[in-house]
Order: sequence, then structure tokens, then C-alpha cells
Amino acid sequence: MLQNNPEDQMHRVQRDIADSYDEELELELDDRELDPETLLPVHGRSDEEREARRAYFSELFRLQAELVKLQDWVVHTGHRVVILFEGRDAAGKGGVIKRIAQRLNPRVCRVTALPAPNDRERTQWYFQRYVCHLPAAGEIVLFDRSWYNRAGVERVMGFCTDDEYEEFFQTVPEFERMLARSGIQLIKYWFSISDEEQNARFLARIHDPLKQWKLSPMDLESRRRWEEYTKAKEIMLERTHIPEAKWWVVQGVDKKKARLNCIAHLLEQIPYEVVERPAIALPEREYHEDYVRRPVPAEIVVPEVY
Repeated sequence: MLQNNPEDQMHRVQRDIADSYDEELELELDDRELDPETLLPVHGRSDEEREARRAYFSELFRLQAELVKLQDWVVHTGHRVVILFEGRDAAGKGGVIKRIAQRLNPRVCRVTALPAPNDRERTQWYFQRYVCHLPAAGEIVLFDRSWYNRAGVERVMGFCTDDEYEEFFQTVPEFERMLARSGIQLIKYWFSISDEEQNARFLARIHDPLKQWKLSPMDLESRRRWEEYTKAKEIMLERTHIPEAKWWVVQGVDKKKARLNCIAHLLEQIPYEVVERPAIALPEREYHEDYVRRPVPAEIVVPEVY
């Protein structure tokens, strides 16, 4: 039978909460601040660095708590939200998306990262494959890159014609106005990093065996064509910044600050309120004298290596 000692139960609850925070710390290992073999700091942190790290986690947890409140409000009101994350390769889009979605219900807040279009999709209306991912009532969709691929990578790499490129700019403002008129709130973020910072992050990926998969031939080519991507970005922001769907630029050289700034700004864009929840009481488990739990066959049990 389960332990009914209140002190034991509270200790278990506290331990589970601590474990969930450990998962956040594990996520931070993605920043490669520890040696992958020894799990020791690559270099000693100063008191100032340790304090900055503590402050970062404290603020991140606070903002994530606000995101949970926002989620409750979205579900309660049936609000629909689309958030686009665009920017150069290695600009930090994935990191902020992870932190936004980390503590939210994946049935409410889902991430969409579409692969390159297949042969059939290339013959469709350009926006067609994105439409099926738009939210229903009470949903939030985070696009890790979006229809703005046409204004960026497709333009720079020559994957679209000049006519297709121009048609995109003629169509996208009206497409986004249609989304707004239908009741979908559209928020667009561009993550901006410096030439030097992208170069450093690419080098880190090259030398990190856990991150090399992030470097595709397209990423490497984007590094060579830095100036072309800059021109394409400037044209895109100028021609698609409309009142119904404004662009917001996130300064991403400092990844942690970029995450906090983006989440804080996002919370300001949606007029959410705290939704009162009824008190939750955990029901007692029923016990039946005729129930006998069957043993699990040993051959299907995962070996306890650890």
C-alpha cells in the first residue's frame, strides 16, 4: 500500500519538484558550459558569473510560470495564437522555443518545424502546407521558421524564381491580414546576431560531437553568403512589417538575455488574465480483495544498468 505519512508524502513531492528543476539544468548543458566527459566546468566561474546564472534561472522560472497562466487563459477563452521565429542559422531560435514550450501542455502549445517541401508540395499554393498547422480555438502554435523561408533561404539560395519571390511579397500581407480578421493573433520575431557571434557558434558546433548534426550543408553555405542574407532580411522586414502583424527584433548575441527578453515581450503581447481554478482533491484509490497484481515476465523487463 502507499505511504500515508504526510511527512513522507511531502518529502516525495519536494523531491519530484527538485527533479523537474534538474531537467531545466540538464537542458542548460546544451550550452556546453561543462566538459562533456568530466561534467566539470570548462573554466572556473567567478562569483559574479554564478550570481548571474542564479538570477537567470530565477527569472526564467518566473516567466515560465506566467506562460502557464497565459496558457490557461488561451484555453479558457478559445484564443488562437501563432508565433513565428525567424533569424539566421545559430541565432538562438530553437533555444527560446524550447524554454517557451518546456512547461506547457503540448496539446495546447505545439511546435511546427516543417522540412523542405516535397515534389507535390512544390506544386501547391505556397501557403497551403502552412495553413493545416494553424491553431484551433484554445491553441498556440510556434513556427520554427515559417512561410518567410521564401523571403530568406529560398531567395538567397535560388530555390524560387524572381516571379515567385515578388508574388510572395504581394500575397503575404493579405494572407496575414486574413489571419488577423479570422481572429488569429500573429506575432513575428526575428533573432539578430552579429557576424562574429554566428562564426563562433558555428565553430562550437563543428568541434562539439553532440551538436555537429545541427550543421547542414545549407548552414555552411549561409555562412559564406552572410551579406546576401542581410540584404534579404532587410527587404523582408521592410515589405512585410504591417500593423496587423508587426516584426519584433530580438537581440540574440547573449542567448540567455535573448530568451528572457523574448518571453517577457511575448507575455506583453497577449492580454491574458489569471483564470481561477477549482480546488483539486486527489481521490482515494480503491482497493478490492479479489484483485491480485500479476508479476511482470522477467524477459520483458529493462535491465537496471544504473
